[in-house]
Amino acid sequence: MSVKPVPSDHPSLPGHPKTGILLVNLGTPDGTDFKSMRRYLHQFLSDKRVVEAPRWLWWIILNGIILNTRPGKSGAAYDRIWLHGDPDGSPLRKYTREQAEFLAADMKDAVAADRVTITYAMRYGQPSIPDRLQELKDAGCNRLLIVPLYPQYAAATTATVNDEVFAWMLRQRWQPAVRTVAPWHDHDVYIDALAKSVKQTLKGKKKDHLLVSFHGIPERYFVQGDPYHCHCMKTARLLREKLGWDTEKYHVAFQSRFGREPWIKPYTDETIERLAHEGVKSLAIMAPGFAADCLETLEELNMEGREEFIEAGGEEFTYIPCLNADALGMKVIRTLVDENMGGWL
Repeated sequence: MSVKPVPSDHPSLPGHPKTGILLVNLGTPDGTDFKSMRRYLHQFLSDKRVVEAPRWLWWIILNGIILNTRPGKSGAAYDRIWLHGDPDGSPLRKYTREQAEFLAADMKDAVAADRVTITYAMRYGQPSIPDRLQELKDAGCNRLLIVPLYPQYAAATTATVNDEVFAWMLRQRWQPAVRTVAPWHDHDVYIDALAKSVKQTLKGKKKDHLLVSFHGIPERYFVQGDPYHCHCMKTARLLREKLGWDTEKYHVAFQSRFGREPWIKPYTDETIERLAHEGVKSLAIMAPGFAADCLETLEELNMEGREEFIEAGGEEFTYIPCLNADALGMKVIRTLVDENMGGWL
């Protein structure tokens, strides 16, 4: 029995199963100038998951005040950490790209066999989630694994990544199968990586007080059911137990508050000043909620936090970098990918 040839106008269909892995981080502006910052802040602060306020009221505040004043201030902060002359510009974009490249090299057999394609995207800014998803689909990926790079779940981070992915899916006639990686705030490999990074950074240094800083959210979001605070506190507890750190010298706080309403406490900046005023001379600080160093860690913690501590009477300030694309951090990401790829490879 002869097989009839496919008609010339037959649509192109996926061949053998192929998986696309997309690492997604929060985002970054294209530059530190006013126009680039305004474009980035407009996209970021227009997200209903980020700012839960009446749309008409927030539109007036955002477009009438914030987007006319904030870009200059934020641009100056970004300029302090910007990788001038580097194609990536943004440290966050650089580290996220390196994470995708490291993962591709680590999975080289599957990549070389054309069974897996790995890339990265930003929820806000470039490269965008829709563009990357389309690239993966055009490359023949009919299975997609989405890895939001947030260990602790928050509606303003993990959920908005998934929103953007499924908004793209709504526009597809032939939808790829999709899996999303769940939060890993209490995963053994993650806690172990954090503990080892602390020990490596503080090796040979005075081990006095350790401050674990997470990005904050408004108290209202927590009251409405966001599990973020609980995830952060569990991460902090498991890390302290893993390190065996003295409870009296181990502190947890929340940074980067925005606006006038109360955010979850204690606040990081106030905690840093309080510890210095109480006579703490040596302080180490880390931000385990960030998978890669960015404005909030490099500028807000390592620069502003350091200045606040020293000015308040502290002497030795040590910033412990995020896991980034180092071996410890990549072991975490590879483990999550392996656990979520079951049956696909």
